[in-house]
Amino acid sequence: MDTPTTTPDQAEASFDIVARQDKTEADVASLRSDVDEVKARVDKIAQAATRAARPAIGGTEDAAPEVKGFVDGYLRRGATAEFKSISGAVASDGGYAVPRQIDAMIARELQEISPIRAISQVVQTGSAGYRKLISTGGTSSGWVGETAARPETDTPDFAEIAPPTGELFANPAASQAMLDDAGFDLENWLASEIAMEFARAEGAAFVGGSGVDQPMGFLSTPVSTAEDSLRAFGTLQYVGSGDASGFDANPDAKLIDLVHTMKSGHRQGASFVMNSATLAEVRKLKTADGAFLWQPGLVEGQPDRLLGYPVIEAEDMPDIAAGEYPIAFGNFRHGYLIAERSATQVLRDPFTNKPFVHFYATKRVGGQVLDSNAIKLLKIEA
Repeated sequence: MDTPTTTPDQAEASFDIVARQDKTEADVASLRSDVDEVKARVDKIAQAATRAARPAIGGTEDAAPEVKGFVDGYLRRGATAEFKSISGAVASDGGYAVPRQIDAMIARELQEISPIRAISQVVQTGSAGYRKLISTGGTSSGWVGETAARPETDTPDFAEIAPPTGELFANPAASQAMLDDAGFDLENWLASEIAMEFARAEGAAFVGGSGVDQPMGFLSTPVSTAEDSLRAFGTLQYVGSGDASGFDANPDAKLIDLVHTMKSGHRQGASFVMNSATLAEVRKLKTADGAFLWQPGLVEGQPDRLLGYPVIEAEDMPDIAAGEYPIAFGNFRHGYLIAERSATQVLRDPFTNKPFVHFYATKRVGGQVLDSNAIKLLKIEA
């Protein structure tokens, strides 16, 4: 019986097959290595995201030493040896400055729950007072040739803004048993309570504050029907509704008039401000052809719109009634200025209301209309 022989071509083909198998296995091994590397990177990213999602403070080992000392030392036990008073040598003179991390938590919550603050211009100050110069015009401009003489320009006119300020305070209380419980998240609770009380008080002041030991609200500003170039600086323009009981027969026309009394530069970024009762009435308004003026937000997280502009609910705005200004339309980033000292102070008081411990928190906040051309009002009148 003859033994089969392998031709050179067959041997070369077998070698190629083995070589391809080796290459395939090497490719598979390389792919597995790449997949393992990608998986390791994804795991690292997931771990980093998990760490980032944790609260910046909250009794964890990662909390800054000054935060742990402030919370566990001063807030829980009243220890004051390691802290320096803001305005004096002892706590009763002015309290202790809240660490920056807790102050940032309070600021974030204020931004979320204080409607006017969320849309206004906010500046941080290092002192109790803040002043800003505003140009009201006067500087001329023109065209000249390349070699022509340049004429002198007029001296610009300025107005000074000095927002009235007041001391905003909150006084939340916790029982001593709560403070002794190591599982009680004291710093988050305190930041939330302070922010809630601050937001409630400053929301009312930014709308209707008198300017005496508190911000000057935009509804407390002088008003006029004159156009922008004809009104005194600091006076807001209003549009009358034409109906003492509410909106007249053509509500869309009045709202359109309100929008277009504002110059186009301010309309970019403008929004309507009203309370929920007024909002309920506005949502029922229709044009002459039966179309609703109201446009619900189509994307989650986006505000509802009126005539194409966002609507902000501020419960401190007045209801619809004769002589009131229930709707404001404006670019509040240009039109209203909030000036505040960044440091919040807290004074621990375990004596006034035993067995509760009060935390008296204070902060200086001011506010005033910045550009009176950037805010317009709708007045309910006959």
